[in-house]
Amino acid sequence: IKFPNILENILISTMLDNILTAFEDGSRKVFFELWEEHIPQQIRDSQPLTQKLEFYLQIHFTIFPLKNSVGNPDKADTDERIFHFKKYLETRGATLSQTPEFLPFYALPFVPNPTVHPSFKELFQDSWTPELKMRLKKFLSMNLRAKNIPRLLSLYIVAKGKNMHQLQQQLVEAERRAAAYMKKYNKMQEDYHNLIGVTAELVDSLEATVNGKMITPEYLQSVCIRLFSNKMGQSLPQTIDFTRPGTASSMLRASIVPVKSKDVPLLPSLDYERLKNDLVYGNDRLKALLLQALRWRLTQSQAGEQRDTVLQAYISNDLLECHRSSQRSLFNLFNSKSEVVRQYTARLVNAFASLSDGRLYLSQNTVVLRVLEETLKAEEKDSITRENVLGALQKLSLRRVLQSTMIKDGIMFWLVNVLEDSDSLSDYTLEYSIALFMNLCLRTRGKQKCAEYASRVLKVLSDLLGHENHEIRPYVNGALYSILAVPSIRDEAKAMGMEEILWCFIKEGSSEMNRQIEFIIKQLNSEEMPDDVDTDEEEEEEDDEDEHEAMEADLDKAEVLKPQPAELSGEKLLTTEYLGIMTNTVKARRKPMPSLHQSFDEPLQRPVTPSTHRTTLLKKITHLKIHSRDQPLEIPQGQLIL
Repeated sequence: IKFPNILENILISTMLDNILTAFEDGSRKVFFELWEEHIPQQIRDSQPLTQKLEFYLQIHFTIFPLKNSVGNPDKADTDERIFHFKKYLETRGATLSQTPEFLPFYALPFVPNPTVHPSFKELFQDSWTPELKMRLKKFLSMNLRAKNIPRLLSLYIVAKGKNMHQLQQQLVEAERRAAAYMKKYNKMQEDYHNLIGVTAELVDSLEATVNGKMITPEYLQSVCIRLFSNKMGQSLPQTIDFTRPGTASSMLRASIVPVKSKDVPLLPSLDYERLKNDLVYGNDRLKALLLQALRWRLTQSQAGEQRDTVLQAYISNDLLECHRSSQRSLFNLFNSKSEVVRQYTARLVNAFASLSDGRLYLSQNTVVLRVLEETLKAEEKDSITRENVLGALQKLSLRRVLQSTMIKDGIMFWLVNVLEDSDSLSDYTLEYSIALFMNLCLRTRGKQKCAEYASRVLKVLSDLLGHENHEIRPYVNGALYSILAVPSIRDEAKAMGMEEILWCFIKEGSSEMNRQIEFIIKQLNSEEMPDDVDTDEEEEEEDDEDEHEAMEADLDKAEVLKPQPAELSGEKLLTTEYLGIMTNTVKARRKPMPSLHQSFDEPLQRPVTPSTHRTTLLKKITHLKIHSRDQPLEIPQGQLIL
């Protein structure tokens, strides 16, 4: 094998990737710097085919914001691109001014809205950009040549061309794993020291027995309890009789038997670059099938290492293009003309938001939240698309920074408008709307925003207290309790007779809900003044925790896309057409932080999601069943879905 030939191929491949990436991202300046650096001037100036290709490339970068922007394109960016295109037409592009093929494009900089002009219809067809990319790729394959540069510099260029973000991601993951192993090592060392201490005492006891001193059963019991408490990390029942022959030795042997866990295979790696390319340039049906398959891979994988590996592969390969400011982000699919594509994009994003690391990934790019907010407001009817966008926003509201942005962007006002007509909403929309509203009400700025239209907010919440869907009661109570901390809202509530309304909802057989109502009435009659310091400054930690992880069944409900006979779908589509090599990333599972649980008698005072709130209630009820065998179990009305 000749190393120079291999190195030359690697360098050419790196240059090709860099140029094509700049083309896809619409990075005009970067692209033409690379173009001039790697395409000889003689070829650029003398070959007609090269001049024509360069002309179309100039058009591509000029209209890029018009074709790829989420929402309205940035005016300053568009004006700058038009300026450079004019300059090109007056200089290098002037040689083609007499060519009929290009003559109409000389008017492009002067047309106010080229997207609707018949002369430029071809430029805005979905096929135009991929075809131009193929022409560019073919041209580069034939004309790129590696320069004669020192070997060390060549190696540096190769390394620089790699995905630096992925390397940084792997470094972060390695550091996290190292920290986890260090914690395990410290715990093991602590257990070792405790074991040595107990062993020393047992040796002393054995020596005392040899010398004729009796060991009391109480002493043996206390030593064994210490031994097993250190081993298991918890207190042992005092009823275990360690003085009975064989008890302690049997428990010791049983404690070191390895627990056999059911092996769950990891799902095959995928070719994410090809996946992302087809999600951008494929036809609508292929896009929908891929979005469905990627979601199923997340929702139908087994919780634990299998699902963690799927999610980390999505994140490390930047499936949604959140890690860089790319204008080919998959969030552009929310602008698709296909309702199915929009719906399945929303479902996938909602699945990401259901997991803590997924929410962290989505929060990396500020554009994500804006797109979700715009999509939510644009969906006029209560559709599955709106349900999933709303669900994603509600889960993202566990993160404090995103809470602040939502409040600033007026989401609370939109929620009040929607909740005023609660009878027309689906159960999912109703539950996630009021849960999102409650999470935002917990913030000082959220309370202040409610004070601006206090009478409407109080009217909506008081109406929801009597809604037939009792699952929303904890969130209604939590929102009321939070906003009544503001004196002006308390005054408005008293003026509308809120206390009398609240007393009407105290019923027999619902002690937890009754106590929550009593807390709200106490808050209503309070004279306390609110703290003017915003909670943004009070706490730096995020509220988002691993305990807020649940894949609700609604993510896969009412599938509208059904595969046709002999058509690939789901995991079979991914592993047949998009099989990759080593794109999975195994991540050390974070140790769950101890959560700050509050009494169920009080209204909610921490951000939650409906799915995790239901899980917490189920655990509480199970706990009560175990520890209250002799007493009837009282299940609060409206706190459990059967």
